[in-house]
Amino acid sequence: MLSSTGAAFAQDESLYEAGHGALQRFGSGAGIAATPLWVQIWLIILGICLLSSVFFVRRHAVARWVIGGIIVSIPLTPVLVRAMGFPFLGGAIALGHLVFWMPAFVMLFLQRPFLDEQHSTPFRVWAGAMTAAYAFSFIFDIRDTVIYLGHVLA
Repeated sequence: MLSSTGAAFAQDESLYEAGHGALQRFGSGAGIAATPLWVQIWLIILGICLLSSVFFVRRHAVARWVIGGIIVSIPLTPVLVRAMGFPFLGGAIALGHLVFWMPAFVMLFLQRPFLDEQHSTPFRVWAGAMTAAYAFSFIFDIRDTVIYLGHVLA
């Protein structure tokens, strides 16, 4: 059920400044430009990890889950957030990451293919890097999601 506060926020997103925080508008150019350099570097590293999954999709289900999470999260996160009447802020992006990327992270964490010597070295390196990338991202995504949901549901 949509709170009246959430509906009010969605009506005027201009109330929020551009940036990378949980309660800031993360627009295509302004949001990236407002981020600190280390965050921009992290986004490049994360992007490389995520996109390198294409090299493993044919033989490894977990790589298909990674790619699927990316493909689904990009169009569905804004649609779902706006359908609930919430503003599309940085915390909404974090929420989308948690929802759509978590299945692949759980698979990587539970199966630990990076430790399985039956897999090729390139796949094991990718699986280890991807597991670490998800874990690091989720530290910030959990925090931003809590802040965002606390704000829009208040």
